[in-house]
Amino acid sequence: MPLSNIEIVHQDAALLVINKPTLLLSVPGRAEDNRDCLVTRLQDNGYPEARIVHRLDWETSGLIVLARDADSHRELSRQFHDRETEKAYTALCWGQPETDSGRIELPLRYDPPNKPRHIVDHEQGKHALTFWRVVERRGDWCRVELTPITGRSHQLRVHMLAIGHPLLGDRLYAHEQALAAFDRLCLHASLLCLTHPHSGERLRFESPAPF
Repeated sequence: MPLSNIEIVHQDAALLVINKPTLLLSVPGRAEDNRDCLVTRLQDNGYPEARIVHRLDWETSGLIVLARDADSHRELSRQFHDRETEKAYTALCWGQPETDSGRIELPLRYDPPNKPRHIVDHEQGKHALTFWRVVERRGDWCRVELTPITGRSHQLRVHMLAIGHPLLGDRLYAHEQALAAFDRLCLHASLLCLTHPHSGERLRFESPAPF
């Protein structure tokens, strides 16, 4: 598959920063017909050395970094593991939160009977922490900035659902009204800060949400 709709935000000898479109996997799926994904498109179109460092959900768009050599991959992976990176997401959520900001600290786990969904589980779930802030209020929905401190699968989607404000267009978690409110999942990785693995320079990348 071509790179036609994939924006390369930054590239140098150590890394690539990509603005991933919605409805594209970050890495290949298990099924043979799910090979098309961001990393294979890059590898097949001039970046054979590209290595995934972290992932965005299939429906989530926005900023993602890939390494271009083993040392850079090791160092960038360490930064994510040690929470030295900064990430923020823009989302549209259903309803109007009573306050303008808050924190959600609810443990999460995979829910095999309802795969690929995740759920809050206070006994078996893994610690998960999200900060949220309202940016704009509009009728039935609002625009929020979400800052995940941990990086659990579906964390932002399940946390916002748990406080009664599912994301618009979320086919896994939104109720009927929130699902019908937008034709895609309204979740976009809009900010990414990391330290360059070679130079040590602090890099900051921003991408406005397409919704």
